[in-house]
Amino acid sequence: QVQLVESGGGLVQAGGSLRLSCAASGRTFNNHAMGWFRQAPGKEREFVAAISWTGSSIYYADSVKGRFTISRDNAKNTVYLQMNSLKPEDTAVYYCAEHRWGWASAVMSQYEYWGQGTQVTVSS
Repeated sequence: QVQLVESGGGLVQAGGSLRLSCAASGRTFNNHAMGWFRQAPGKEREFVAAISWTGSSIYYADSVKGRFTISRDNAKNTVYLQMNSLKPEDTAVYYCAEHRWGWASAVMSQYEYWGQGTQVTVSS
C-alpha cells in the first residue's frame, strides 16, 4: 500500500513563498510520475503540476506557470512544490498524488494514490 504524506503548508501573505513536500512509501517511487492538485472551498479539485518519473517531463496549470516549480528527489522518495509570488486565489488544500505509470499527466483519474492534503492559506 502506498502512503503519501504532505507537509509544508501554512499561512503566508500575498507575494510570499512556501515549499510543499510529499514523502512517499510503499512501492517503487521512481517508477511513477507524481502530481500536485488543489481544492479550494466550494470548488472542484484541480490540477496544479506534474512531473514524470525521470523528472524530464513537467507540466503546470496556466494559473501557476512561472510561479510554482515541481521537482523530485528519487533518492528520498519525495516530490516538492515550490510556490512563489503567492496570491489569495492560491488558497486551497494541496494534495500530492502518485500516477499509475511514469509519464506526467494532468488527468486526475490516472492518479492512483493520494495524500491527505495540506492547507495553504494566502492572506491579502
